Amino acid sequence: MVTSYALGLGCEQGCDPAELQALAEKVLGEVSKSSLLLAGVFTIDQRLMEPAVNSVARWLGLPLKAFDADTLEQETPRLLNPSKQVFELVGCHGVAEAAALAGGGPKARLVVGKTKSAHATAALAIYDPSQ
Repeated sequence: MVTSYALGLGCEQGCDPAELQALAEKVLGEVSKSSLLLAGVFTIDQRLMEPAVNSVARWLGLPLKAFDADTLEQETPRLLNPSKQVFELVGCHGVAEAAALAGGGPKARLVVGKTKSAHATAALAIYDPSQ
């Protein structure tokens, strides 16, 4: 079985790119580097132009894809850490976890749940791209 990973990111507007990169590094460090095949960086469309998110995608040399809040909200049953506060802010119960799951598709599962820093969140999902 071939496995790939989807990195989900969320952040406050104006988040320091170094903060988000450090958080992404921490989350990626939770998985054995030898098995880490990242397919992309995923976020909510409201953060598509956010410098910190774009900086992480460039740093990793990966495509950045964004989903609208309605699409991310459909992932709520699979979230490990749904948040009413996030829903009130952006219209879905999670950004990092939901974006990772949406990026990985319907059979993706979280291997690293929402991890927080002061102004950002990150999560990692695993999936089989052949399914």
